[in-house]
Amino acid sequence: MTETAEQDLRIQVRGLAKSFGDAHVLRGIDFDSPRGSSTVLLGPSGSGKTTLLRSLNALETPERGVVRIDEVEVDFAALPTGKAGRRESGRLRAQSGMVFQTHNLFPHRTVLENIIEGPVIAQQRPKEEAVAEAKVLLDQVGLGDRADAYPYQLSGGQQQRVGIARALALKPRVVLFDEPTSALDPELVGEVLAVIKDLAADGWTMVIVTHEIRFAGQVADQVLFLDGGVIVEQGPPSQVIEHPQEERTQRFLKRILDPG
Repeated sequence: MTETAEQDLRIQVRGLAKSFGDAHVLRGIDFDSPRGSSTVLLGPSGSGKTTLLRSLNALETPERGVVRIDEVEVDFAALPTGKAGRRESGRLRAQSGMVFQTHNLFPHRTVLENIIEGPVIAQQRPKEEAVAEAKVLLDQVGLGDRADAYPYQLSGGQQQRVGIARALALKPRVVLFDEPTSALDPELVGEVLAVIKDLAADGWTMVIVTHEIRFAGQVADQVLFLDGGVIVEQGPPSQVIEHPQEERTQRFLKRILDPG
């Protein structure tokens, strides 16, 4: 790889391995995500998608493997114990914003208060600056008029859009989505997916776990199909989704797209 090509990479993963007891969930994962690209992780339940996503920001700690986001690199096999290890993991975690399956908003705080919590408390940024930026983000996700609302006053789709704004408020290098529509009623899925498409168009670097195959085809620059803790097939959606080469990928997509 040339130096220029390496500088264009935002995420590099090499040899990532993770077990839970006797279950080998990740078995040596390698992939790159260029700056400004969207990577979608597909695969059946238990294939390792969420564990891989959570390993990218050290919410899970692999036994071995290297994750690099821009200039921050963690070699998990050499991760120190105690405070030093937590500090190193924290540096990696600070590079990304995470959007979970459920929005996890503070119920006793307004939408605006939820969004500024991280920038003000965790990042020690001035409150006035955080508020101004939060209002811009709320406009971006289509909720500019809901800053003073409480979570119970919002639909599930609106709460998830607040969750996206909250992740972006941390000014991450990478945004990670863990099945962001799986907990939503079907009629609310589209509004969340539309926001993610807009982020892709704006050049955010994203890694997305989803079962929304058609959405994946629209938003992804590359698709990784995982099964049994390994990447079975990877490439652009025109290959992996429209013309999969591996029989396991073909069976998975047929089951999802043509369940009858």
